[in-house]
Amino acid sequence: MKKIKLLMLDVDGVLTDGKIYLTDAGEEMKAFHIRDGAGIRLAQEAGIRVAFVSCRYSNAVARRAGELAVEEVYQSVADKVEVYRGLKEKYKLNDEQICYVGDDVLDLGVMKQAGVAWAVADAVDEVKQVANFVTELAGGQGAVREIIMKILGERSQDGSYCLTEKKGEG
Repeated sequence: MKKIKLLMLDVDGVLTDGKIYLTDAGEEMKAFHIRDGAGIRLAQEAGIRVAFVSCRYSNAVARRAGELAVEEVYQSVADKVEVYRGLKEKYKLNDEQICYVGDDVLDLGVMKQAGVAWAVADAVDEVKQVANFVTELAGGQGAVREIIMKILGERSQDGSYCLTEKKGEG
């Protein structure tokens, strides 16, 4: 994971718990975990690009991406592998430099190509079987932060990125 330069994230079921709330007014609401957002900022500060990839379109996703300065946002995607290949070419990366996080069968194509594939704890079995790693936390519950800390933790071992730890009393 030390080589990761691009972190691609599915949205529904990874950045959210997969639930979609619809109001009577026709608005859609989603919940994003604050720790995932903080983790995304840490990844960006460490030089890792972050991309959101979703088969659905949601204003909430566009807004959250804006809040986190995530520039690579792909919604209403019919083929996630096409997005993967485009980003790989755009940033001149190889598969080993790309990490993908998914939870459902629409993520399998990308997961099979990415150098590192993660499934969230509550992913479907087919995704867990293809993944290199499975988080302890469920989608929307801090799983993205968990992954980012693993990536950055590995980098700290070779000195290219250091996490500072607060020392508490007692």
